[in-house]
Amino acid sequence: MKKNILCIGHITHDRIITPAQPQGVDCAGGTAYYVAWAMQHLPHDVSFGVVTAVGEDLKQEIEKLSQAGIDINDLGSPSSVYFENSYGRNMNNRRQRVMSKAQPFSIEQLKDYEADVFHLGTLLQDDFAPEVVEYLASKGRICVDVQGYLREVRGQRVYAVDWPDKLRVLEHTDILKVNEHEIDVLTDGERDLRRGARLIAKWGVREVLVTLGSYGSLIYDGDRFYEIPGYPPHRVVDATGCGDTYAAGYLYARALGASCDEAGHLAAAMCTLKLEHTGPFDSTIEAVRKIVG
Repeated sequence: MKKNILCIGHITHDRIITPAQPQGVDCAGGTAYYVAWAMQHLPHDVSFGVVTAVGEDLKQEIEKLSQAGIDINDLGSPSSVYFENSYGRNMNNRRQRVMSKAQPFSIEQLKDYEADVFHLGTLLQDDFAPEVVEYLASKGRICVDVQGYLREVRGQRVYAVDWPDKLRVLEHTDILKVNEHEIDVLTDGERDLRRGARLIAKWGVREVLVTLGSYGSLIYDGDRFYEIPGYPPHRVVDATGCGDTYAAGYLYARALGASCDEAGHLAAAMCTLKLEHTGPFDSTIEAVRKIVG
């Protein structure tokens, strides 16, 4: 059955290291994981599904998602993506290591899936080849979280680099989510966010979402900019998955006909609630609306 939103991406094994938890906490993660749980806690007036590929170590997480009522399909992989994420006191900054990788997605694997919007949760550069994006774009709108395309793994360390196929991919991208560091890399050092967003729009992207951590976000729809505030949380615990939570809220609201501005405010409020604990968004639409006011 065709979905309003289909998120495609690897669920990951994450180890989260923070000042409050210096020994690290092991949990599931990845765009598909955080988006799925966020969608599950919102009213089910948008049809949603997940396509992922994991190794045996994460099969129990697939079962948990399925039992919760999330429509999830696991394509299988010889191994899972395993990230180690280390944060200092500033939760906007992260050091990352890749302990293992999963199998990339292929056209053959995805040919039977249909959606109005395909949200591609890239985690590493080879997750979605350009031809896969082009194929999916022939069937629906494309939303890309750019983070994975800009990650080059050397040994186990992750380095931020531009990627050679960006113009080919972005030509077919309707919505692009970047943060302030990624837009710098993507635009070859353009530090003015508005100029950077305009450049990305010239490459073919219809809506550019620039997340700025605790400082909020900036949305460009090709015509005007929307400045979205960062709502202060009661406490800051774990930023892992905040960008994915933002994307989930934004796509959910847009699917219901909200404007870019309205969708951005809802997404930002969801991030605030997620930031207050380790793990995915688990609050309610009522709590989100209370923050937005």
